[in-house]
Amino acid sequence: MTIIENPAREDWGKLTRRPTQKFKKIEKIVKPILKKVSKKGDEALRYFALEYDHVALEELQVSTKEFDLADEQLEQDLKEAIQVAYSNISKFHEAQKTDTLEVETMPGVRCFRRSVPIEKVGLYIPGGTAPLFSTVLMTGIPAKIAGCQEIVMCTPSNRRGQINPAILYTARLVGIDKVFKIGGAQAIAAMAYGTESIPRAHKIFGPGNQYVTVAKQLVSKSQVAIDMPAGPSEVAILADKSADPTFVAADLLSQAEHGFDSQVVLVSDSEELVNKTLQMVKDQLRQLPRQEIAREALKNSVCFIMNNLDDGYELLNEYAAEHLIIATQNPEEAVEKVRSAGSVFLGHYSPESAGDYASGTNHTLPTNGFAKSYSGISLDSYVKKITYQSISPEGLSMLGPYVEKMAAAEQLDAHKNAVSLRLQKIKNDSKAPEAPVAETK
Repeated sequence: MTIIENPAREDWGKLTRRPTQKFKKIEKIVKPILKKVSKKGDEALRYFALEYDHVALEELQVSTKEFDLADEQLEQDLKEAIQVAYSNISKFHEAQKTDTLEVETMPGVRCFRRSVPIEKVGLYIPGGTAPLFSTVLMTGIPAKIAGCQEIVMCTPSNRRGQINPAILYTARLVGIDKVFKIGGAQAIAAMAYGTESIPRAHKIFGPGNQYVTVAKQLVSKSQVAIDMPAGPSEVAILADKSADPTFVAADLLSQAEHGFDSQVVLVSDSEELVNKTLQMVKDQLRQLPRQEIAREALKNSVCFIMNNLDDGYELLNEYAAEHLIIATQNPEEAVEKVRSAGSVFLGHYSPESAGDYASGTNHTLPTNGFAKSYSGISLDSYVKKITYQSISPEGLSMLGPYVEKMAAAEQLDAHKNAVSLRLQKIKNDSKAPEAPVAETK
């Protein structure tokens, strides 16, 4: 990791740049994949499975037998861990439900808003160098709680056409039975356009590599929506002298091992803490099975030594990390000082790994600086907020004249007329004589 001391503010953007490939370069590879899948459907998916995953797929969809086998293969202690995570994530996302909002803005004018689930969603689960069964929980649980009618999941298989048992066990636990053995940009295309086997989704969720991210961005130009541009993983840590270098090093490596294109950032006001942490990184790195991946990611990573923590907060707001750990003596101050981050971990005993798996928050988060404008996945991601208004004749009598004036000022006469005709009807009805009451004998 490179060490940089007190960089000038105008250089922060350049110094915190992510190790990403050029969008146009990736787009040239991804566009033909999307086009081929949109035209040839399942045939194209089988072609790309052979081309990229080196597997000849007969059936694209996971069978009931394969789900049953996964349940048998998975160790009981891992099942229990997944169930604990399922419970915590469900609790946190259930609590995000909101009641219908209703307001009478003026007498006789009633406005309200309610959440309506997105009918069809597609979930992408990475399964390359690491089978991310935790992402099944993070994307599937809120989809179920929201009430999405159709949930489709795509994840790459191995060369024998098999899906990792933990992914299938978790999918069944969540209640997802439409699982397809397709990965990469071609999976995004399948869920965006639909094929003979894979239903078209209205919105696509889930992280992935840069090719998956670019594919999501490209298909979002059509009628399908995406959760966010979620690419290679990253973590930033703000640490002072109270931090434990062993913990900080472990947190840095926990993200560096994700992929060659991951990035980790350490910001501190203590040179001693930085030096001790870097030594611990070297020591812990030797023990990791994925040390070559982590080592490559560390080449793209950086440590900043700042004059004070306030400058550190400002630098990190500019960076807008996917995961942000506050390992300081007073971590709660981050609640007010952090303006841009996907998810924040407060204190020395809040490792990012807890949020990745089982604390309850969602780990599908904006990367590459998109935390400045995007939120991570939540229950809101799976619903549409539809507004309604109900106006009585009395309400329109009060509101209508103002609408007429505004429509006339914008020279939209048909808008004005839609109100004026109703107001005239209300006026005429109020002048109509009451019908005589028949006398009874």
